Amino acid sequence: MLFRFKPFQIVIFITLILGICNNLFAQNTIHPATLQYQYPDDPEVARNLENWRDQKFGILIHWGIYAVPGIIESWSICSEDWINRDSTITYNDYKKWYWGLNKSFNPQKFDPEKWAVAAKSAGMKYVVFTTKHHDGFNMFDTQFSDYKISKGPFENNPKADVAKYVFEAFRKEGFLIGAYFSKPDWHSQYFWWDKYATPNRNVNYDIRKNPWRWNQFVQFTHNQIGELTSNYGKIDILWLDGGWVRPRNTVTQEVLDWGAPIPDFDQEINMPLLARKVRKNQPGLLIVDRTVHGEFENYRTPEQAIPKDKSDDPWESCITLGGAWGYVPNDKFKSSEKVVHTLIEIVAKGGNLLLGVGPTAEGEFLPEQISRLDEIGKWLNTNGEAIYNTRAIDNFKSGNVYFTRGKGKFAYALLPISKAEPLKNELSWTGNSPKIGTEITLLGSNEVLKWETKNEITKVFLSKEILRNNENSEAIALRFEY
Repeated sequence: MLFRFKPFQIVIFITLILGICNNLFAQNTIHPATLQYQYPDDPEVARNLENWRDQKFGILIHWGIYAVPGIIESWSICSEDWINRDSTITYNDYKKWYWGLNKSFNPQKFDPEKWAVAAKSAGMKYVVFTTKHHDGFNMFDTQFSDYKISKGPFENNPKADVAKYVFEAFRKEGFLIGAYFSKPDWHSQYFWWDKYATPNRNVNYDIRKNPWRWNQFVQFTHNQIGELTSNYGKIDILWLDGGWVRPRNTVTQEVLDWGAPIPDFDQEINMPLLARKVRKNQPGLLIVDRTVHGEFENYRTPEQAIPKDKSDDPWESCITLGGAWGYVPNDKFKSSEKVVHTLIEIVAKGGNLLLGVGPTAEGEFLPEQISRLDEIGKWLNTNGEAIYNTRAIDNFKSGNVYFTRGKGKFAYALLPISKAEPLKNELSWTGNSPKIGTEITLLGSNEVLKWETKNEITKVFLSKEILRNNENSEAIALRFEY
């Protein structure tokens, strides 16, 4: 044992504190209008982007050595003043303990087919899997680092190249495949060099004085992403995290608000060259260089929050099912009602929902996670027509009613239901008037509903049977010509 105390005594407190701090440090806004979104020029990228926008609902799987003690991913080894650790242990010893978790990460119950089935049952359409988080531990069989799941107690398992089997399982179920990759790598001597302390999330040496070392890191990054886009089948999305690794002249107020120091030099990994390489491997690949606005941020990714207003630019809210991205003991999971209401609001505002679900160190989704996903999927089985393949309407909400529009002649009115606001026999909205003579129907029912529009106010009348059948539903969706 490295220490005389149990790691959980340190890390559970860290997890709680970071959970509280989450909203303070999350990348949680659609960016100001002055930082205009740049729609892709490449026709194949543009087609794939519109197809991605049709999917609406995906799963983000954070899985790595942090699952062993059940703590927040990577951040506990970053020495910034918002992170708390036990003062009885030195920082360097803590990092050694954390990085040493690879010696006990042996997920013998890893079964990606079960993950894919659970996600499909939830109505999800794409997956983003963490091939490497900031701590530098690789969940794929990279040839450019020995710090990987396939080098250690799991290496003799037939599925030791974890990312390969995750991608294969989800691809078999018809999912779009996304590879999460952290641009910073805190385990790499080319990023956090042992010659110096590691005071914050940034590279810990002056790139201007050590250009060889930084160039080695850039090449290392290109090599690893090259592996992911060459050796792992069809990849649809390259989801790049760690937005502080960027050209200095792209730093925005959003980045400053994260509270981390900004170095006086670029942390540039040559995104134009990288994009050319990966799109040679994967034509039409979507690249999501998170928070670095411009050509290589094909869609935007507000984190743990929903933008206040509708946006016609492509975007996705990434939000956790529980309180943490990865597995932590005794996590509290959102109800299916909460997730469905969140999905409705996001889709009505023009976005997608990427829901974070973290497996255990043994490689399983918890029964409670699976049951939540199943409940969400049951609602989508009935009401998915109002979610998938839709776009936003300018007047996206009236009172408690949200709206979406399909690609054909129909629009949809979606009403969230809760114990605080149960379903009533009449619902109404202003604007988005149904076409004269159209039939209004409830998705999942053959009953044609009575309705009227006067002075831009539409009223729809629900029968007792509909009220009874939807008493415990998360929401209802009405179809009409718009």
